[in-house]
Amino acid sequence: MAKLLLKLQRYFRRKPVRFFTLLALYLAAGSLVFLHSGFSGEPTVPGSPRSPAAAEGPGLPYLGVMQLGRGFRTAATMPAGPRRHGPWFKSTSKEPSDRGKSRDNGGPRSRALRGRRDREKEEDRARYIGCYEDNTRQRTLRGMSFFDYKKMTVFRCQDNCAERGYLYAGLEFGAECYCGHKIQASNASESECNMECKGERSNTCGGINRLSVYRLELAQESARRYGSAIFRGCFRRPENISIALPTSQLMLNMSVDKCVDFCTEKEFPLAALAGTTCRCGFPSTLFPLHEREDEQLCAHKCAAEEFESCGSAEFLLVYQTQVQDNRCMDRRFLPSRAKQLVALASFPGAGNTWARHLIELATGFYTGSYYFDGSLYNKGFKGERDHWRSGRTICIKTHESGQKEIESFDSAILLIRNPYKALMAEFNRKYGGHIGFAAHAHWKGKEWPEFVANYAPWWATHTLDWLRYGKKVLVVHFEDLKRDLFVQLQRMVALLGVSACEDRLLCVEGQKDGNFKRSGLRKLEYDPYTPEMRKVIGGYIRTVDAALKLRNLSGVPEDYYPR
Repeated sequence: MAKLLLKLQRYFRRKPVRFFTLLALYLAAGSLVFLHSGFSGEPTVPGSPRSPAAAEGPGLPYLGVMQLGRGFRTAATMPAGPRRHGPWFKSTSKEPSDRGKSRDNGGPRSRALRGRRDREKEEDRARYIGCYEDNTRQRTLRGMSFFDYKKMTVFRCQDNCAERGYLYAGLEFGAECYCGHKIQASNASESECNMECKGERSNTCGGINRLSVYRLELAQESARRYGSAIFRGCFRRPENISIALPTSQLMLNMSVDKCVDFCTEKEFPLAALAGTTCRCGFPSTLFPLHEREDEQLCAHKCAAEEFESCGSAEFLLVYQTQVQDNRCMDRRFLPSRAKQLVALASFPGAGNTWARHLIELATGFYTGSYYFDGSLYNKGFKGERDHWRSGRTICIKTHESGQKEIESFDSAILLIRNPYKALMAEFNRKYGGHIGFAAHAHWKGKEWPEFVANYAPWWATHTLDWLRYGKKVLVVHFEDLKRDLFVQLQRMVALLGVSACEDRLLCVEGQKDGNFKRSGLRKLEYDPYTPEMRKVIGGYIRTVDAALKLRNLSGVPEDYYPR
């Protein structure tokens, strides 16, 4: 036996290819045996002691045959049971009997028919109610909206709208999702909703100015009771209140939920509680929400809720509902070529994307970019694809800091942010995306120290270069923009040469966060900056502060210096 093994060893040493061929055949045979044992099983004939129907009573429950992949499932082995959806869906309909059958994608049926079949199968979570007209000036669904020109699907739109408590979800142009509590337009022909969803070719996502609308079947009525309404504060009763807050309702059993509910149904973004009267309206020059009063002035108990305050006739308690204020949502390219190129310049992580969002809402015109970021284009920044010199956009995002690049712009808005916050934001973007987060391994590994060493000097040189080479530079501090958005946005719009009405700027205040704000839930539990890092960054802050003051500008905000 030993001689035989020795001969085999010598043979395979001389011809290793045959050895590896034999080994591959052995492994393939073993895999086939394993797959056969996993899928053969005993047939599940009704009445058989191994069938699901006979598995009732004591003993182990019937588990069926092994399922390793979707492609191996058949109608006979598919487990029966309802589909599982999110907690906001009703699950009233049973599983279709032909769910396990393969789909005939190559048959003569049109995509529209397949989309209709899919809609019927999804009726347990949302019911398709038709194709509707839409208008960029007067939206059919006036709640929240978002765009994704790459991955939009029917389910994603329904999921986002239902999560926020809306009754209707509508898809348009293959990539746009709109939510609302009321449909405010006429029906259109089904043939006009003819655009494929960007994220699933088998479904229809509206058309040009046409919405494919679904009614969401909410599992709980309380799911739309506006628990996410935003508290805006206590405000003095405005003059001409019937004009400032045009819709009102007497509510003897007043509560915050009831007033917010009423104003949301009436499609208003503001709900104001005035004792036993609920008033609804928009932020306006008559009621700008800029001068808060002491909340104790509004501390009058609600009739229906002992632990809630409902304001009084003179002091109103104001909440922002989930209704989107559409007075500032229309955007387009410039009607004629811009006479000057305006840069929106910032160090990476200083809030440039957020500033673009604000500028687009305030002016109604798209912003462009020195670069191209597909993820931003897919989120609705349509100017992202234009060449930065096209002249069709109101301003151009740039992180450049060289003399040649800076001098190619006629004027600039220079956005400066606390370097400690900017460096962390850019590190998160680099390793986690625009609204994601870097992993703890990146913070604790070599990536973070190397990043700070390379990027911290750039934070200083970026500002110094723009102050030195830039023409007509308007300096805006990120912290001031957050603290006093209305005033700072007025300054930015004035430089852009656009006359934005005050009501539109007030609308922007209500929509200021957009879709590019990182959640504050995931914060580091430790300070990532070492004493050595802080010493170096502190020197850069003092250099920038001196450069700003040298040009008779206000220096950096006090919170740039660590306490």
